[in-house]
Amino acid sequence: MTDHRQDMRRGYGAALAAYSAWGLLPIYFKLVAALGPLEIVAHRVLWSMALLLVLIVARGRLAALRASFSGRVIVALVASAVLIAVNWIVYVWAANSGHILAASLGYFLNPLVSVMLGVVFLKERLRRAQMIAAAIATVGAGALAVTAMGSLWISLVLALSFGFYGLIRKVTPVDALSGLAVETMLLGPVALAYLVVLGPDAGLGSDSSPGLWGLVALSGVITSVPLLLFGYAARRLSLAAVGLLQYIAPSMQFLLGLIVYNEPLDPMRLTSFVIIWAGLAVFAHDAVRTARAAREGA
Repeated sequence: MTDHRQDMRRGYGAALAAYSAWGLLPIYFKLVAALGPLEIVAHRVLWSMALLLVLIVARGRLAALRASFSGRVIVALVASAVLIAVNWIVYVWAANSGHILAASLGYFLNPLVSVMLGVVFLKERLRRAQMIAAAIATVGAGALAVTAMGSLWISLVLALSFGFYGLIRKVTPVDALSGLAVETMLLGPVALAYLVVLGPDAGLGSDSSPGLWGLVALSGVITSVPLLLFGYAARRLSLAAVGLLQYIAPSMQFLLGLIVYNEPLDPMRLTSFVIIWAGLAVFAHDAVRTARAAREGA
């Protein structure tokens, strides 16, 4: 029991770190906006692949990496690689096209998708407070979707692609590091071919300063570390918990879009966000209460 509780605490810590990092991603994408969305994603893939291979060699995980290329594992990772690539492309485009609030809606909807997938495919059971939290959040997200029909496709693609990505990674018997490395290796040839076609500046045009190239190279860390943390958390927490905790990232994105980048927000949208945050508060209260009861019962 002690090991299980310790695993859960580490899982929650990893999830909080991952979602906080994702919440700040729009700032990074604005800094490298001289590139188009496809160029940014291609660089993310290649620099992430380089970083992950270094980590695998340093940790002596080459055997685990080779084992990931066999059987149903590789089939699952092909699917997860496609899903994460779609998610990245749409998200980068949205962040650099004045649709940060629409992207945040996608990640507000994603936890609901994760809860649904957990119940349908993994037969996870929700506690009463979790059901109440999900119901409140569903009402808020539904109202928010009605007010943002023009950009709803952005939100739906982001929610569904990452929801199914989380499901596949949870049920696939591969560790976070090996799984992410395989995903980037599968996407790597396509990314490299695309950048080769673009030529030496790889989409940077006249702005190929060392500072910008440094930011591009940093994309490996910015991409890989949160995904590794997410993969670690997904293996230790229920899909419902992982999904509902994800409200942290879109809340941060929402505040960035509203306060830093001055995207418009009407009263109806604001009311919808408040309802969603109320659902998250119910879930957070339940998680703290359950953890405290577990400690007292130990």
